[in-house]
Amino acid sequence: MFDDLEKEDNDVYRLIIAEKERQMEGIELIPSENLVSKAVLEAMGSYPNNKYSEGYPAHRYYGGNEVIDKIENLAIDRLKSLFKAEHANVQPNSGSPANMAAYFALLESGDKAFGLKLTEGGHLTHGHKVNFSGKTYDFYQYGVDEKTEMLDYDSILAQAKKEKPKLILSGYTAYPRSIDFKRFREICDEVGAYCMADISHIGGLCATGIHENPVPYFDVVTTTTHKTLRGPRSAVIMCKKEFAEKIDKAVFPGLQGGPHEHIIAAKAVAFKEAATPEFKKYSEQIVKNAKQLASSLMEKGYRLVSDGTDNHLMLVDVRASGTSGIEAEKALEKAGIYCNKNTIPFEKGSPWDPSGIRIGTPVLTTRGMKESEMKQVAEFINLALKNKSNDSELSKIRENVKEFCSAFRFYD
Repeated sequence: MFDDLEKEDNDVYRLIIAEKERQMEGIELIPSENLVSKAVLEAMGSYPNNKYSEGYPAHRYYGGNEVIDKIENLAIDRLKSLFKAEHANVQPNSGSPANMAAYFALLESGDKAFGLKLTEGGHLTHGHKVNFSGKTYDFYQYGVDEKTEMLDYDSILAQAKKEKPKLILSGYTAYPRSIDFKRFREICDEVGAYCMADISHIGGLCATGIHENPVPYFDVVTTTTHKTLRGPRSAVIMCKKEFAEKIDKAVFPGLQGGPHEHIIAAKAVAFKEAATPEFKKYSEQIVKNAKQLASSLMEKGYRLVSDGTDNHLMLVDVRASGTSGIEAEKALEKAGIYCNKNTIPFEKGSPWDPSGIRIGTPVLTTRGMKESEMKQVAEFINLALKNKSNDSELSKIRENVKEFCSAFRFYD
């Protein structure tokens, strides 16, 4: 697959192969990551990379786009069918620009909006003060209930009635429970707000009906394509027809120039894969694996935020077990287990030294692991955290992890 690269630039070739081996030899638990099929990889590294195509199908600023138009239209049609969307834009390069385009289309600078707090499961682009979203718009940050660590929809409604936001955003980056999107639609209707969701983490689950799909009845929905959707690292926007022109103009010429058509081709491949019965079974297994991993960790005495999970991810309060998020992340990495430190609701630490770690099951499920393997993964996690200061033991665990993973190679 990389014969020419190996000849032309052996340094880069060796590093790429080393990264592939790291992925195959370790336990990847970062819930925002996944492994794409070789078909998606091939589309990403293909000839549409060479073409400039500013504009939209049949309305380009460059000639020679007759084939590119067919590729982009195919991606659009497949995405609309997959999510039952009235309109779709497949040009956003990643999740943050997709959210930015949605805001640009619906809001004016200084308008009030609602988003979940970063420390309680939201994303930087959901109104955090250091991000463009918090600087450009007047974001009110709602939170989760302190006792249940889950969304309190009555409280959100009461806050919305008081603050009267122009837009309410749901869909999160570190929320382990199902989201009642229909309730959010009702709240938005009651206060006259635009109803928007960012389903980047649960996109694949929404596409297959494993999680409620908000696309048919929300005003605007954004999602990345590389998490549970198992496509290339990119994003899309879906919306009602009435917002189509505003969304498209916000993406181009508002924010972006020439779209990355090789990535759009890869998105088209991923959307076709996601429409299969096999992908639905895969999505079901992601959740089964997450529930088993959560249960196994709780059996070992670990506290999970909200006491479990309904989707692909969970937040583990490791500080309750005598460590910090950053200590846990580093110890697990030495053992060949990859996660990310993460704040938990009502965090006592800082974002750089938080109380939790965020883990998920998309990659392990892609590799063919099931519930029995999740029990072993929990055992590895527990052993590594118990030996967080013993590099010798962590090295031994790493070797055991490597052997365990050898039976689940996804790439040759």
